[in-house]
Amino acid sequence: MYEMSDTLARGEPSVSHSPGARDRLEAIYNAHYPAIHQYAARRTDSPDDTADVISETFLTAWRRIADVPDGDAARLWLYGVARRVLANHRRGQSRRTGLAERLKDELSATRPSEPAGPDRVREAFDDLPARDREVLALAFWEDLTGPEIGKVLGCTATAARIRLHRARKRLAKALGLTEEDQAIAELRGETL
Repeated sequence: MYEMSDTLARGEPSVSHSPGARDRLEAIYNAHYPAIHQYAARRTDSPDDTADVISETFLTAWRRIADVPDGDAARLWLYGVARRVLANHRRGQSRRTGLAERLKDELSATRPSEPAGPDRVREAFDDLPARDREVLALAFWEDLTGPEIGKVLGCTATAARIRLHRARKRLAKALGLTEEDQAIAELRGETL
């Protein structure tokens, strides 16, 4: 009818069973699998969760085969095991959800805000090619040096400095600044 996995039937090396334990578990599995499957499926959100509950339930039955009652009482015993497995599953899910929420809150609280600046600078920056935006962002938002930018971009420090210089010029042009404006800004220690 239903096939029990070889892993479950073989059991664990540290567990010793009576000679007929495997046959008994197979009989219990074949007789009660549909009921346990339906029980778990109605109480879980996904087929994967259902499969986890079923496998954990029958694994517990294998480990405690001597405690499993005979006849129809085995089904009730398996329901009890499945109920506890579901409770453990829900607690674990609750812990994972709580942890995910805490991490989300912590990460959003420590997330650096975008650099403040006039809208026209932001628009000019957004209109630049992606390559220019990346090198400017690495230089100004991440405060990286030419050699560091080169490592990030996979080029030499000289190439990174040239890219940065050209990106600055394109940004200045997009903002309508002259070379004189750029020189004055650099003399003041301002970066563009």
